[in-house]
Amino acid sequence: MKLLGVVGTTGLFLLLGSIAPAAALQEQQEQPAKPPKHEQQAKPEKQQEQAKGRQEQHQPKDESAKQEQQRQARKHQDEQRQQNDRPAKQEQQAKGQQEQEQKQRQSQDKSSKREQEQAKAQQDQQRQQRDNGTRLEQQQQVKEQQDRKRQQQDESARQEPQRTQQRDRSQEVSLPARQRQHGQENEQRGTWQERRAHSWESEHRDWQQRGGYIGYRIPDDRFRGHFGRDHEFRVYSRPVLVVGGYPRFQYGGYWFSLIDPWPEYWSDDWYDNDNVYVDYSEDGYYLYNRRHPSDRIAVTVYVN
Repeated sequence: MKLLGVVGTTGLFLLLGSIAPAAALQEQQEQPAKPPKHEQQAKPEKQQEQAKGRQEQHQPKDESAKQEQQRQARKHQDEQRQQNDRPAKQEQQAKGQQEQEQKQRQSQDKSSKREQEQAKAQQDQQRQQRDNGTRLEQQQQVKEQQDRKRQQQDESARQEPQRTQQRDRSQEVSLPARQRQHGQENEQRGTWQERRAHSWESEHRDWQQRGGYIGYRIPDDRFRGHFGRDHEFRVYSRPVLVVGGYPRFQYGGYWFSLIDPWPEYWSDDWYDNDNVYVDYSEDGYYLYNRRHPSDRIAVTVYVN
């Protein structure tokens, strides 16, 4: 009996032990589960985020349309700005093109000006060459004329003594000696007076004014021995002739013809009494009078 009682008591405890946990488990299932403490604290923040997400998801359509309108407005403003800027850009481009065209025209003008200057320089050079050629040709012609004239003068000077001798012989045959001498002196004096100047300053010309001396030139050694300031003489102490209306006297082995008139303020008989000399000065031969050292008369030299 005692054994039965112990077994029954043990079975009762086991039965109660199984029933109690089952009842507790059922009670737990029936009651809602309580979240942990930290989960309870985070719940409001999470709910706010979820509410915000839902708010964003449920954003009104008019807000999206407003943003689209703003975007379109900005796009339109950009296009309008581009359109407004386009004339300025076009004007700037046109201005740049005009400047470039102006530079091109200036460059073309400079090039054309250089070409014109080069052409002008070439024409001037050609004209100068032609002028030089013409000048040389003229100088050659003048030189040839001077040579011919000098040859004629030399030939005339060589023949003049013969003609003079023949004329003298004829005069000797026709006239007595004294009459012949008196007639020659009168003729010579008349010729000297005819060669007297009325205004010597305006009537006389030096060899440079006459175009240069073209007559016979005395050799230097001969000139130094008989001519110059140290070799003076008187004209009438030498043979005198009248050739072509010009008085001509002989001195130092040469004949000298007075091309210039003699000054009106010289004495009437200067050719008898004044000491003179022949000298070469710069461009030709001249006759100088000791009484009037500043005056000089152009003369031409002829050989015997």
